[in-house]
Amino acid sequence: MSQEPAIGIIMGSQSDWPTMQAASRILDELGIPYEARIVSAHRTPDRLYDYAKSAEGRGLRAIIAGAGGAAHLPGMAAAMTRVPVLGVPVQSRALDGMDSLLSIVQMPGGVPVATFAIGEAGAKNAALFAAAMLATTDEALAARLDDFREKQTQSVTEVPK
Repeated sequence: MSQEPAIGIIMGSQSDWPTMQAASRILDELGIPYEARIVSAHRTPDRLYDYAKSAEGRGLRAIIAGAGGAAHLPGMAAAMTRVPVLGVPVQSRALDGMDSLLSIVQMPGGVPVATFAIGEAGAKNAALFAAAMLATTDEALAARLDDFREKQTQSVTEVPK
């Protein structure tokens, strides 16, 4: 029996998936159920509307939204839902992801999007941030997150090889 997703991972196009897979791998490792969807703010606005408007009612506790270039997806999703949106700027060809970062981070007051680093590091950290939010009310997840962090600490050698 599969659990209902607690986290939504959305992206503007198939080309964003290699970056956003970093978030899915973290969620898999921590045992957090999620769903992943392609939801373009520009090419599938009705899909975006339906996704964002239904997120809370479907039990999502956070949305990790990755977008490149104009990167309107996280902000538009945040404008349509009370569910926290975690924005991941996807590295773009033209400006190396700076355009994506600035588009996501420059939200007007009143429509918050938590914004993370450009690329895979941002996707991983968005997943870890979502996990930390959920862990405040889930002791089993809190223990798994603590174990993850301890393994990460132990993986750093003191002396270079």
